[in-house]
Amino acid sequence: MTKHIPVLLDDVLENLNIRDGHVYVDMTLGGAGHAIEILKRIPRGFLYGFDQDEYAIKKAKEKLSEFKNFRIIKDNFLNAKDRLEDIGVTKVDGILFDLGVSSFQFDIPERGFSYKLDNPLDMRMDIDNDLTAQIVINTFTEKELSDILFKYGEEKYARSIARNIIKARSEKKINTTFELVEIIKKSMPFNELNKKGHPAKKTFQALRIAVNDELNVLEQALKDAIDMLAPKGRLAVITFHSLEDRICKQIFHKYSTVEIPLGVPLIVDEKPLINLVNRKVIIADENELEINNRAHSAKLRIVEKN
Repeated sequence: MTKHIPVLLDDVLENLNIRDGHVYVDMTLGGAGHAIEILKRIPRGFLYGFDQDEYAIKKAKEKLSEFKNFRIIKDNFLNAKDRLEDIGVTKVDGILFDLGVSSFQFDIPERGFSYKLDNPLDMRMDIDNDLTAQIVINTFTEKELSDILFKYGEEKYARSIARNIIKARSEKKINTTFELVEIIKKSMPFNELNKKGHPAKKTFQALRIAVNDELNVLEQALKDAIDMLAPKGRLAVITFHSLEDRICKQIFHKYSTVEIPLGVPLIVDEKPLINLVNRKVIIADENELEINNRAHSAKLRIVEKN
C-alpha cells in the first residue's frame, strides 16, 4: 500500500487558524492525514469528514479510532451543505478541500485509475455511480471525446487520440486501461513518447474528471463552502492541476471583490464576502518535495469570511 502523506500539512494547519472548541469540515477525508492533525488540536471541538469512497472511509475510521469528536458522512462534497443542514449544522469555522485522487484509489487496481496497471476502465470515485470511463470511451462521439481530452487534460493530441479510439472500438470494445494506453501511444509521434512522463497521463486525468464531473462539482461546492463559513472562518483549498486552481482563483477573486460601477461617485462602505489570506499561492518547499512526490503539483489557497 502507498504510504499516505498529507500534502502541505503544516501550511494547512497554520492557515486554517484552528481553534479548540470550534467546528471544522474536511471535504475530502481520504487517508485522514489532515483530519488527524486537526482533531489533535480541537479536543473540545468537532470535525465532519466527507468522502464518497467506501474503502477510504473504512481506512479513515481505523486511523481516527482514538478520537470521539468526529463524524464521517459518505457523500460527494457537492452535497455537504445540505447534509450538514439536515443535522442542524449551518455555520462552521473552517473547511478544507484536498482535491485530486486519493492514494487509496490507486492502491486498488480494479478501480481503473492507473495507466500503469492493466485493469477494467472504471475511474469512479463513488462506485455507486453509473457512469464509468469504459462507457465514456465506448459510447461518446469523437467530438465529445476530443473535447474532454482537450478541455480537462489539456492534451494537444486530443483529436488524434479520439479518432483512434473511434477506430479501435469499431473493431472491438475497449475494456481495459492497457488497451486505452496502447491507443494513446499510437496516436502520438515518436518524439513525444520519448519525453519525460507517461503519455497517457493527461488522457486519464481528463477521463477521471469527466466521469466524476469534478470541475462543475468543485465550482458549486466552493460557493457553498463560502456560504457555510462563520465570520472569521477560513476555507483552504489544495489543487493539483491548473483547471482546479483556475476555478478556485476565479471564485475567490469574485467573492473578495466589491464591484463599483464605473463613473459613479460612490462612497463604498460595503465589505467583500471574503478576504484573501494569501495573495500568492502556497506551494511545497524543498524539504516536503523530497519526501512527498504528490506535493510537486500542489497549490494552496486560503480565504477568510468577513
